Amino acid sequence: MRHAEFRHHRLVQVYDAECRWGPDDDFFQAVVDETPAVRVLDLGCGTGRLTVALAAAGHTVTGVDPAGASLAAARAKPGGERVTWIEGTSALLPERAFDVAVLTSHVAQFFVDDAEWARTLADLARALGPGGRLVFDARDPADRRWERWNPVDSYRVVRLPGGGEVRAWTTVTGVRDRVVDFTHHYHFDDGEEILSSASLRFRTEAELRSSLTTAGFLVDRIYGGWRGEPVGHGDGEFVVLARVGTLAPVF
Repeated sequence: MRHAEFRHHRLVQVYDAECRWGPDDDFFQAVVDETPAVRVLDLGCGTGRLTVALAAAGHTVTGVDPAGASLAAARAKPGGERVTWIEGTSALLPERAFDVAVLTSHVAQFFVDDAEWARTLADLARALGPGGRLVFDARDPADRRWERWNPVDSYRVVRLPGGGEVRAWTTVTGVRDRVVDFTHHYHFDDGEEILSSASLRFRTEAELRSSLTTAGFLVDRIYGGWRGEPVGHGDGEFVVLARVGTLAPVF
């Protein structure tokens, strides 16, 4: 199944158990908290780990995701009732409804096709309006992270809160033009095996800057890690902070 960790009810539980709060969440929270009580869009919010925390901090938060199973888990979290949850994509976003938009957990890389990425940025520029801030992360292709996605380096055991363990690992099935195809393998202790396939696009810093400029964004900073390191000297990341220009194009 494509993107099963977001769409399959059993794998959503594994995702929540495995992907806990980390330094990336601290970074996004700190950026949003620079201005009190802003209107925040979390696009690709998944199971809502950061989304709920932003609402608890006093912001007006909307979480958008196409995966219904992930949103169901997000709504059920303590504090989930403070968030407006929307099942869908950026095409549904209203005009000038947000002050800040975040795309976390490398959501930007799931937009493999350049045209789809361009449409998403255009939707975000429209939903933010002039001066609105965009913050997202993407892996630096120079770090070649996919080379560690193999059964040995990626093997882990995930312990579920309700009991039980899941053995998991990742295999790369193809690399072409900075698009990496891969499969996550999940083996439950009751014998069930579930596979989840996906593709990620590894854009260069120049490609990210060009796409943002075309969509009407001004790039403020790009870090290489969650502690503000320069590109190439951090966590193998591009941590991008941008804002909509006052003369953003109309799409």
